[in-house]
Amino acid sequence: MTYSGEVRVGGPADVHELKDLMITKIAVGPMDNNAYLLRCRATDEQLLIDAANDAHTLLGMIGDDGIASVVTTHRHGDHWRALAEVVAATRARTYAGRDDAEGIPVPTDVLVDDGDTIRVGRVELTARHLVGHTPGSIALVYDDPHGHPHVFTGDCLFPGGVGNTFKDPEAFASLIHDVETKIFDVLPDETWVYPGHGNDTTLGAERPHLPQWHARGW
Repeated sequence: MTYSGEVRVGGPADVHELKDLMITKIAVGPMDNNAYLLRCRATDEQLLIDAANDAHTLLGMIGDDGIASVVTTHRHGDHWRALAEVVAATRARTYAGRDDAEGIPVPTDVLVDDGDTIRVGRVELTARHLVGHTPGSIALVYDDPHGHPHVFTGDCLFPGGVGNTFKDPEAFASLIHDVETKIFDVLPDETWVYPGHGNDTTLGAERPHLPQWHARGW
């Protein structure tokens, strides 16, 4: 079936099948958080992005193969509510942005900086540090050698705008600068965007609206 990226809490996951990577998206919790399970098709190693909520659902999606690692995109509680339980059950290595790790109550095994590589099996993801929604938010970019890139943006980029900067002009200026220079300026329109809440989008769908985002200030 064709992947749509449209999921709802209590509903089924949606699976995006790439040549080297399988991406399973599911919605969990009262804030409709997205969690993403990445599986290397060559090795079957798995990585979870955001153990956001409902550990039972996440562990069911993970299955008996477990996960090697879990990446928390940022320190806001709705993105790590199930992290302790998932790590206890899987013994996964934990990753988070260096400047957000202290705000996550589960110890971070690997502190992530801009440009760092995180691997799942033979697949490489590149971390991009995006400052503004939180000090240490990270996005993960998979540059598919067989197609277009894919980027997991946490709460830094959504359909219709960048993430919430809480009416702080400096935080907004920082976030839109980082999103433009590290995402829009270096990745093509075909890049698929997987946000921390809601439906997916592409950079091409959002790029024409960047001037509007600048003008409105959020």
